[in-house]
Amino acid sequence: MSLHDEVARGLEALNAQPELQSIDFLEHKARFLAYLELLKRWNKTYNLTAIRDDRGQVVRHLLDSLVIAPFVKPDDFSDVGSGAGLPGIPLAICQPGRKAVLIDSNGKKTRFLTQVKIELGLDDVEIVQGRIEDLMNLDFKQIVCRAFKPLDELVLSLKHALSVDGVILAMIGKEPEPWVLEALKAQAEVTLKPLVVPGQDAERYLAEIVPKR
Repeated sequence: MSLHDEVARGLEALNAQPELQSIDFLEHKARFLAYLELLKRWNKTYNLTAIRDDRGQVVRHLLDSLVIAPFVKPDDFSDVGSGAGLPGIPLAICQPGRKAVLIDSNGKKTRFLTQVKIELGLDDVEIVQGRIEDLMNLDFKQIVCRAFKPLDELVLSLKHALSVDGVILAMIGKEPEPWVLEALKAQAEVTLKPLVVPGQDAERYLAEIVPKR
């Protein structure tokens, strides 16, 4: 099956989920496809991601990112440790009109993200190279992250970058160990939401984390 067909089938599966029907993912199919084609091309030289097959990139990158779209509010957001733009680029494509700040310390990855921004015309996306811990005067209402740091270290690393009522939206695999959840709840209000990623059997959760002040 071609990459085009994999993307179309995956987006149709997303829109079949009741909680995701408010977003017309298929409307943005051309940009999703262009992003994955760019990722494939750059991957040959820069090794941006270990997943290289078409189906793997659609399921584990694109769909895995888009499944959290209903939980990301219309406000501006930051994707910390964005890497190849996951989940920030897919979210910016399907929910345009708000600022998305993608932060990563790796220069080759921020160069790739800059090229994606230019070629896809993502005018509301800002690319920042640096470590979030070293960046000051930030005031994000929501920060999304995927495999950025261990769950119990997120509040310490990101609290300074959040507004007073800001939330961390952390994508995680299996349900956290009880001791990890206990450590996190000492620092924040935590809500775990199970996610269903079409074509992926592994457990996925979104942890909504509101740091205590």
